[in-house]
Amino acid sequence: MKNLQMVDLKGQYTHIKDEIDQAISEVIDSTRYIGGPHVSGLAQELQDYLNCKHVIPCANGTDALQVAFMALGLEPGDEVVVPAFTYVATAEVIALLRLKPVMVDVDLDSYNMTVEHLESAMNPRVKAVVPVHLFGQGVEMEAMMAFAKKHGIHVVEDSAQAIGSSQVYQDGSKHMYGAIGDVGCTSFFPSKNLGCYGDGGAIFTQSTDLYEKIKMVANHGQSRRYYHDVIGVNSRLDAIQAAILRIKLKRLGQYNQARRKVADHYDQSFADVDWITTPLRSGHSDHVFHQYVMRITNGRRDDLMKYLAEKEIPHNVYYPVPLYKQKAFASFTDVRELPVTEKLCKEVIALPIHTEMTQEIMDHIVSVVKSFS
Repeated sequence: MKNLQMVDLKGQYTHIKDEIDQAISEVIDSTRYIGGPHVSGLAQELQDYLNCKHVIPCANGTDALQVAFMALGLEPGDEVVVPAFTYVATAEVIALLRLKPVMVDVDLDSYNMTVEHLESAMNPRVKAVVPVHLFGQGVEMEAMMAFAKKHGIHVVEDSAQAIGSSQVYQDGSKHMYGAIGDVGCTSFFPSKNLGCYGDGGAIFTQSTDLYEKIKMVANHGQSRRYYHDVIGVNSRLDAIQAAILRIKLKRLGQYNQARRKVADHYDQSFADVDWITTPLRSGHSDHVFHQYVMRITNGRRDDLMKYLAEKEIPHNVYYPVPLYKQKAFASFTDVRELPVTEKLCKEVIALPIHTEMTQEIMDHIVSVVKSFS
């Protein structure tokens, strides 16, 4: 079977081609390329979808994190707790702003930071925490928020991989990831569950005060045109991307369910393979499977990768190196080794998962993986 892909963006596009093409054409005809009704419309629709008071579209997910921290007003040297097992952007913006990323270990089953990990890093210099909802699995946020409130620290959610996922609190209330913390940040990178056709991102908050600050920071620090109250940046989502995202947002539930269907098939197919540990489905989070990341526990993950390459099965490792071992962070952390993070970096492998996978594709991938010996 040829031309398998980790994510089939072309196949997804063909189903909505007419709507997408019409929306792009309308934007071009209007010549409203920056701002305009599609950007404001997307913000409103995301507010409704997430039950969030304020949404600020921006240029990309990394900008979303940077702008969020700029709006919080932290001081150089303040510490921010982050998981060591995550994409670089989470910690990169912290270092860029001369804050100190404090890297902690994660849970072996969920791959996520827990309150216990946060608690282990607490000291008077810690001013914020970034829970990352990795691969579409949400952090247990009810306990995280209670702890943060008790200790007076900010919570900046990194929901770039988990848009559409939610947690049900003990009182039965439902909370959408990204709209729980003081600020939430997401990415609309094309391969994301809700992806545009270029770069894009958004920032979420329930706080009107933070919303006003974030909006200023993202637009050159302007409170009104040509009046600059703070040092800001230029981070805007363009109207073409907003128009595309409005069309895809209507289908996000359908897209996430399609990913869960693929994950279900993988889970069932690998249940009898003793050297594969499939992803956890936690009781508090409805996993949306941005990635299907399993663990190869027989010490032969790299051998499996070579085998899959020979058989032309796409795969990837998220992430091969802990953040604290990246050269870029050498001057920011004195962490030497976190055992779970080290273990995950040696064991994890991601298989293709997307909205266009057929039964034939899934069966073929499973057959090849199970034939490895």
